[in-house]
Amino acid sequence: MHWAYKIAHELINKYPDKDTFVCASGISPSGVVHIGNFREIVTTYFVVKALIDLGKKTRFILSWDDYDRFRKVPKNVDQSFEQYIGMPYSDIPDPFGCHASYAEHFEKEFEESLEKFGIEVEFIYQSKEYRMGRYNKQILYALKQRKEIYNILTSFKTNEPSQEEKNSFYPITLYCEKCGKDNTKIIEFNELNETLKYICQCGNHKLLSIISAKNIKLNWKIDWPMRWMIEDVVFEPGGRDHSSETGSYNVSKEISKKIFNYEAPDYVAYEFIGIKGDNKKMSSSSGNIITPNELLKIYLPEIILFMYAKYKPNAAFNIGLDNDVIKNYSEYERFRESYFNNFLKDKDLCYSIKLSEMCHERTNLPKFNQVAGVLPLLNFNVQTLQDILEKTEGKYVINDIIRISNRVEYWIKNWHSQSIIRANSTQNLNYYVTLNKEQKEWLKKLCAVIRISNQLRDDQLMEKVYAICYHDDKKIMRANQKCLFRIIYELIFNTTSGPRLPILIKVLGINKVSSLLNFN
Repeated sequence: MHWAYKIAHELINKYPDKDTFVCASGISPSGVVHIGNFREIVTTYFVVKALIDLGKKTRFILSWDDYDRFRKVPKNVDQSFEQYIGMPYSDIPDPFGCHASYAEHFEKEFEESLEKFGIEVEFIYQSKEYRMGRYNKQILYALKQRKEIYNILTSFKTNEPSQEEKNSFYPITLYCEKCGKDNTKIIEFNELNETLKYICQCGNHKLLSIISAKNIKLNWKIDWPMRWMIEDVVFEPGGRDHSSETGSYNVSKEISKKIFNYEAPDYVAYEFIGIKGDNKKMSSSSGNIITPNELLKIYLPEIILFMYAKYKPNAAFNIGLDNDVIKNYSEYERFRESYFNNFLKDKDLCYSIKLSEMCHERTNLPKFNQVAGVLPLLNFNVQTLQDILEKTEGKYVINDIIRISNRVEYWIKNWHSQSIIRANSTQNLNYYVTLNKEQKEWLKKLCAVIRISNQLRDDQLMEKVYAICYHDDKKIMRANQKCLFRIIYELIFNTTSGPRLPILIKVLGINKVSSLLNFN
């Protein structure tokens, strides 16, 4: 059973009377949200889709943890932003000057990419929730339970707890009302009056009524279980870094049970996504990232979703932007065709296709590999591409061609410039003289076929080309045919591969192809 459906069935069995299944994700907008962070969202999304497919009502929420403190300036942000360290992301100006805040810049960028995937989610902005006082009762309760919380936290640590540390422990972040930073120290908590007295490094000091305060946030391992309870969450994934025996999930699970009297949601740990050829963990602070928007310039959204759906969350995988692009497109195109024709036998792959579909109508798109082989020869002219495809593949709507051709062009120009091939202007005599007598004879026969190619259908043309290398031993014949095509591409492009021969002839013309292959 596909992993998303397995989780969905487990949730249904666990909560047979549940009216609405709340599934959650959460991201801190500390910088650019990359394709590693995207796994957080898409893991929940697939479980939500499986629940809906099984007839259940769902609520899919994504919490933006934009009331977290700013800890480190990412590489793509001016280092002058060090002055804002210690402030919540929601209070820092946008370093690029196009949004109301630092947080909003990275939130909106990611939210726009989710729309392109057709992912509908309810966004919860924690800075607004905290400042409107939604959690103040829970903050007060956590403060009153602070010593019990301390005991739970220290039970997951190896060092001995300290009574002095326990007495001075508060499970909150308190932002100064004057400078906006968390350089504050609580000097008194009056449980009876429900007030806090604090002093800040900037010199400000204040007495706060906790129940009406707008500048207090619960710390992460208390905040997370508190929100599980508030939203009635039944499922939420988490990264590998949260999933160790002493990690955030297990600590929060205990706090959820013992402090907030709420059973922690079902949880699945997901592995990180890598960039092929880069063994470092993807991180916006270090700059080694690919965003969903960048990926969408190369891959169709449904192919990206398929790549995530086919791997179990605990399986790491790399996304390549080299020749893997061709491989990933071809694999998806093949599986999807088999799926719609009911030929795909692998059930997990069937469900992966189903979960990745944005609409269930069969679209007729040109093959990525075909377009990538031809478009550079046409100087990336889409109208000419449409004419060529109509002669060789059949009619395509121009918008469907553009969906592929735009991605081909971006990929080639930005990530794979070696795919920009041009036909030779003169014959490659140096290569020709390396051929043996039989191979030269193949070329003579091939040129004869090419001269009459405008009188043949594509399948008739290829039948005659394959016949040139006929041999009683089929294994030898296949090797000969492979060799013939390598010769063709070496003589025309100085490469070992290229577009299909019928397309190549229509792109370059019979005379041009013949002139490069005919040495008699």
